[in-house]
Amino acid sequence: MQKIAIAIHGGAGTLLKGQMTSEKEKEYRATLQKALDVGYNLLKNGATSVEAVEKSVNVLEDSHLFNAGKGSVFNADETHEMDAAIMEGKNRNAGAVTLITGIKNPVSLARDVMEKSEHVFLAGEGALQFAKSRNYTLEEESYFYDDFRHKQWLEIKDSDSFQLDHASKKDSKFGTVGAVACDKHGNIAAATSTGGMTNKKYGRVGDSPMIGAGNYANNNTCAVSCTGSGEFFIRGVVAYDVSCLMEFKGLSLEDAANEVIHHRILEIGGDGGLIAVDAKGNVALPFNTEGMYRAIKDSAGREEVSIYKD
Repeated sequence: MQKIAIAIHGGAGTLLKGQMTSEKEKEYRATLQKALDVGYNLLKNGATSVEAVEKSVNVLEDSHLFNAGKGSVFNADETHEMDAAIMEGKNRNAGAVTLITGIKNPVSLARDVMEKSEHVFLAGEGALQFAKSRNYTLEEESYFYDDFRHKQWLEIKDSDSFQLDHASKKDSKFGTVGAVACDKHGNIAAATSTGGMTNKKYGRVGDSPMIGAGNYANNNTCAVSCTGSGEFFIRGVVAYDVSCLMEFKGLSLEDAANEVIHHRILEIGGDGGLIAVDAKGNVALPFNTEGMYRAIKDSAGREEVSIYKD
């Protein structure tokens, strides 16, 4: 019997017990649980892994708690630039968008790039032209306004500083969101979405929309969604590296994911985490930071929602 499974993440970083109010922690856990249930119920009712990861990520994009969609951080121009990617493992089709504004659910636009265009990666104004051709509604800036995010930006505006989501001098969090899933046909998929860095300049793009760096899926190996210090995850081609270790060294999903997160990315100075699933429904959720918003549910009875290191 094919095992179905889904895992989601809402970012990794300096997440220490006691730093968050109990009310805020309950809010995070409830939103993670909602995203998990939406995706799992789709899988249980026969939906594809692509649909499951998209809809789970939509829940996180619609929450102000996470740095994606509604909760996206402000860039240097006091606006929002969002990135997303999605990939399916059966035929290795993929879609991605970067530097887009006004789109409520960037991961859904990435899926349309994958399924409704002849391209993989669309950027900026071109991606928005494509969105308009697909009859997307552009949200007003007020939809993305969050007082906490705006205060983060005000603290460092007009400077050369940038921050990774909830960062301060000694506290950083990488607020990417993502999901990976294995459906009842043994097909796997991954989706990732982010609002990038607070006060980012120069059209900076992180790993999240880059196929092979922050997002990847191949039925023969694994589906991966990353969250971390984007520049390092790009240099380490992290998502594809996990797949390569499985394909060419014969490592298990768990061993490959741990090798990349606990050794390879650290060797070049990066930190963060990832979620991964293989076509047998096995799941890995390694991270080398103090915490990672994460959740997993499968048909073998495993169900967890976690924030901190166990």
